[in-house]
Amino acid sequence: MPSSTSSSEFAAVSAPPLVDMSPPTDMPHRNAEIYERPPYIRPVPAVRFGVAGIVAMLVFGVLLGGWEAYFRSKGAVPQFVASDVLWAMQRARINNGEGNATVLIGSSRMLFDVQLDVWEKMDGRRPIQLALEGTSPITALADLAADTAFRGRLMIGVSPDLFFSGFAYRGKAIANWRTQSLTDRSGQWLSMHLLEPVFAFVDPDFALFTILKRQEWPARAGVHTRVNVRKLTLTERDRNTHMWPRVVTDTAYARLARDIWAQDFGSLPPGVTPAMVNAGIIAETKKAAAAVATLRARGVPVLFIRHPSAGAYLDHENKAFPRQGTWEPLLAQSGVKGIHFADHPELQGFELPEWSHLSHESARRYTAALYGVIARVEPAIVAH
Repeated sequence: MPSSTSSSEFAAVSAPPLVDMSPPTDMPHRNAEIYERPPYIRPVPAVRFGVAGIVAMLVFGVLLGGWEAYFRSKGAVPQFVASDVLWAMQRARINNGEGNATVLIGSSRMLFDVQLDVWEKMDGRRPIQLALEGTSPITALADLAADTAFRGRLMIGVSPDLFFSGFAYRGKAIANWRTQSLTDRSGQWLSMHLLEPVFAFVDPDFALFTILKRQEWPARAGVHTRVNVRKLTLTERDRNTHMWPRVVTDTAYARLARDIWAQDFGSLPPGVTPAMVNAGIIAETKKAAAAVATLRARGVPVLFIRHPSAGAYLDHENKAFPRQGTWEPLLAQSGVKGIHFADHPELQGFELPEWSHLSHESARRYTAALYGVIARVEPAIVAH
């Protein structure tokens, strides 16, 4: 008896039937023609591709020119974008032979208020600007403390709500500056040489999706909306930065900037308690003091600077981060000197259109006044 698993029997059972692909004989004649009809080929219209390319480029040029003209009408001018790679380029100078430089770290007030060209005229040396907007300088301070190539002079800006909270909006710039890829560097080079010196619209605030996002869309129940900070600055190749003139001349725009700051006044973020704020102040102060101790042991003079603020912003800072609980313990634990604008009449009375930063003209005069105060309070910063 043959086996129940013999190959001949298995083949007979499992082989699929052959499929007849010929048209059925009983199919109506019009359907049978489908099998014999040649494929349809869409004719390509006669196009003069050279002319079409020229027209496309003209349309693109008109749209690009219109986009550029629109922002120029709002006061925009070509500038360098304050990217993470641009920051990394300045940070790398310390490790490329400029370890003895005067270095500025801090938040946006150090960035806006100290004008490098004014300082250079008075001191003979142009500082390296490493301040980052919306970012506590403590991470940058720790980075410099750990880098033995840095043996210069250090000025640290203290904006209380950022410094003592540890908030780091631009923290990635500090974390990643040593790992910039070839793509990052080449893209930065191309942008700095081909786009940024020419086009005013090359600014993050003028990006299409940024503009769309800030339109007045219908509110959704239970969804908290927040207005992001708008364009406030003009930046040079070495990150020398000053206030965009529109903030000074356009009162409505300055009011918008003040309203944006005011979103953070008067209440703590969801889930944050006063005890958490106090614990954060203590922790950030300890971190700063430890980094300063490392720098001083290496012979680096360090100076803390509290730049001016005004109006409701100053009221908020005095209430949420009172001087006696923040600035004074910072100086005591760090063992270094500090300059607080409220202690020096020559550092007061300047124009702050949106409460937090000096206008360009005021920043130039303030830098000169600050240099004189530093020469008295901590001469090692300006010593040659």
